[in-house]
Amino acid sequence: MLDPRLYRAALVPVLIAVLIAAFSLEDRPRPVGTTLAPDAFQGPRTTQLLDQLATAYPRRAPGSSGDEALGRRIAQELRRLLEGGSVVVERAGGRTSEGREQLTTVLATRPGRPGPGLVVLAHRDAQGPQARAELSGTAAMLELARITGEGRTNRTTTFVSTSGGSDGAAGAIRAAERLQGEPVSAVLVLGDLASTRIRKPFVSGWSTARGQASLRLRRTVEAAVRAETSSDPGAPRLTEQWARLALPVTTGEQGPLLERGLPAVLMSVSGELGPRSDEPLAPGRLEVFGRAALRAFTALDNGPTVPRATTAAVVTQRKVLPAWAVRLLVGALLLPPLLAAVDGFARVRRRREPVGRWVGAVAVTAVPFVLVACVALGLMATGLGGGAPPSAPGPEALDVDGTALGTMAALALVLALAVLGLRPVLLRFAGARGPGRGTGGAAIGVLLVLCLTAIAVWVVNPHAAMLLVPALHVWLLALAPGTILRGRVAAALVLVSLLPVLALWAVHAEALELGPLETAWLGVLLVGGGQISLVTCLVWSILAACAVRAFDVAIRRPADDLPPAGEVTVRGPLSYAGPGSLGGTESALRR
Repeated sequence: MLDPRLYRAALVPVLIAVLIAAFSLEDRPRPVGTTLAPDAFQGPRTTQLLDQLATAYPRRAPGSSGDEALGRRIAQELRRLLEGGSVVVERAGGRTSEGREQLTTVLATRPGRPGPGLVVLAHRDAQGPQARAELSGTAAMLELARITGEGRTNRTTTFVSTSGGSDGAAGAIRAAERLQGEPVSAVLVLGDLASTRIRKPFVSGWSTARGQASLRLRRTVEAAVRAETSSDPGAPRLTEQWARLALPVTTGEQGPLLERGLPAVLMSVSGELGPRSDEPLAPGRLEVFGRAALRAFTALDNGPTVPRATTAAVVTQRKVLPAWAVRLLVGALLLPPLLAAVDGFARVRRRREPVGRWVGAVAVTAVPFVLVACVALGLMATGLGGGAPPSAPGPEALDVDGTALGTMAALALVLALAVLGLRPVLLRFAGARGPGRGTGGAAIGVLLVLCLTAIAVWVVNPHAAMLLVPALHVWLLALAPGTILRGRVAAALVLVSLLPVLALWAVHAEALELGPLETAWLGVLLVGGGQISLVTCLVWSILAACAVRAFDVAIRRPADDLPPAGEVTVRGPLSYAGPGSLGGTESALRR
């Protein structure tokens, strides 16, 4: 039923797209440099302040009394350091893993020359007691405020102390809402600057929406880190870049800032995950990374304004593959299976096989998955499933406790009941109980739904659509009527083609250092917290339904859907013996 010539012809645009993508590679933008040495940063003074704050406020869970008291102390310090500046203290509700809490946000602004200003942000909360390493970013921010208060900077500078950074970045979201509309050149988020554990990359720019911080901003901060540490700050691998762009998930506070249009990067010696509460401090490390923060701050203060827009470009081998080239390449890879599926649909319709009811069967199969997503939203909204922060929580906040296990068990039960009870009823109503004999309509229905869904995903996010390309091409071979693959071999191919989608979650689990249970619970929190929208859940549900139906069609397809032996499918000299086959027509004789 498939026309291999049409499929091969549709591969020609893929070769052209590969050539265009190869010639579209460009150099990385140069970082903004500075010749000013960051000698003003006093490491011993900052370490002493860190010890004082950690001792005075040992317990700083988001929204707790200790967290609020530390916020007031930081506001007092900023008023003292920034004479002539303005300090605003706000309390507002924010979602955490423990439910909704009242979180304190401190914003202190020192006026400078007209034009876009700079923002330095650090969170002060922690999941465990003491947590000195997690408080190092706040201590470094106060030292930068002291230097700024002495008049050594030019741009308007805003210092922000947030709560909730260890548990979903609720404070950063509140700060981003306050800063939206303000002329902001860059936001430097200070994380862990002093712990003994090293986790590269030291500079993170992932957004909670699609994309990441501009390459020039990231390279500017990376250059500052490299100059002070004399080591490579690290960079994400190609697979991690692709996975982060396909499914935006980050635990860093720069994520919600970027999503709301603020150019932000995170600097942290322990990466975006941050330190554990009991992580000891490395002697001298706070001074080294504090000087790196001051060097980056000085470069951004004296240099040109960096681009605000996020980018979906991919960096590989020190070259940049632009986002438009990725979109072109993925679109070309989607073209062959789409044309083959449309041609197969026309052939199946000429054989008068039904297709619509099998498309309805895919929709019916997606209902249980959509139902689970709705139940997860309901459980989190009512508090029965615990709290769902607005962004991915840190490792210590992502605790799979009894509430988490109970919620996941309830969702698994809902899925089982929907699959075993509701789905058969809906399939019977749609007239699609099992492939039966003559599975051309069932196969083409699945392929058409997958193609259309992949195109819709490609329009929004070509990096995510790339994960569906193997399934599209393999399923043509495994499901299309007239092919010799069937049974377990075809079903195995269907499952193997889904490995890129499974690898997406595996890459995220490795980057965030999560086990299987933590990864599953993170997925529930992302859905319940709204970071994965209902539209995205619907798309994932349709893709899961396509996989279920494809496996069903492949393993149950009968042998009689192949063309009978000897049946003529292409007419030519050997298949036609009528008038004109030997050239003896009346029109030919007249010539």
